[in-house]
Amino acid sequence: MHFTRAAARLFVSQPSLSQQIRAFEADLGVPLLNRGGPRFTLTEAGRVAAEEARALLDRLERARGLIAAAGRGDTGRLRIAYTRSAPGPLAVDLVAAYRELHPGVEIELETGWTVLNLARLEAGEIDACFVRPPVDHHGVDVVVVGTEEVLIALPSGHRLARRRGRLGRAEIAKEPVVFWPRENGPGQYDTISRQVWPDGVPEIVREEPEDEQLMRAVADGAGVAAVPEHRARALRMRGVVLRRLDNPVPRVDLGLARRSGPASPVVNALFELANSRA
Repeated sequence: MHFTRAAARLFVSQPSLSQQIRAFEADLGVPLLNRGGPRFTLTEAGRVAAEEARALLDRLERARGLIAAAGRGDTGRLRIAYTRSAPGPLAVDLVAAYRELHPGVEIELETGWTVLNLARLEAGEIDACFVRPPVDHHGVDVVVVGTEEVLIALPSGHRLARRRGRLGRAEIAKEPVVFWPRENGPGQYDTISRQVWPDGVPEIVREEPEDEQLMRAVADGAGVAAVPEHRARALRMRGVVLRRLDNPVPRVDLGLARRSGPASPVVNALFELANSRA
């Protein structure tokens, strides 16, 4: 309620401030100030104008903050697909760390397998996905976020199930095998095959689309299977014994994939975190 002090706070001259208020009144068609007394006062319209102005300035500051947060990747939506062969900490811990760093980002999670995840990524249905490298897919960038050992699942009544140490590859070289279809994840399939059965995969007696059915087939005595450690231990079931192989220890990687080229700030933030933890 003081023109001189108000003009000083706004870094304008007092006459300029008076002119701007009069111009505003002319634009609105109503007076904002009572100028008849020794001290001016706000009209009812002036009081509403002051309240609305404060609300607008608050909203402007909030908008500025939201815009800046979106640019940093602190707000928005992120659609991620896990791969069902990796239920362990490699993927889960990365997503948890991202949540902690970016609590304002809405995360939508689902589960698929490498080939399906890549197809959905290419179609724009998800923003990022976990896959089993190597991945030969045009237009996709992959960062490896971790590695895990491959274990051998044996029927509990198998002669090798009583062994406490690591198994030699020669001991399982002719055992019937339960595997999942190669088309679900060619890279992982070939990587496991080369490391576990360097002389070629023996007879595959059953193919199961998911690791849970694969482990049940092992429990039923159909054959042996090679399963990533975290998945194997998560599915630990009666009738199955897990054993390690001799050196060189077979391992598979877990990767995080996104479409190549420019990406949204939320996707960039996820991959920056993944690279920092790799």
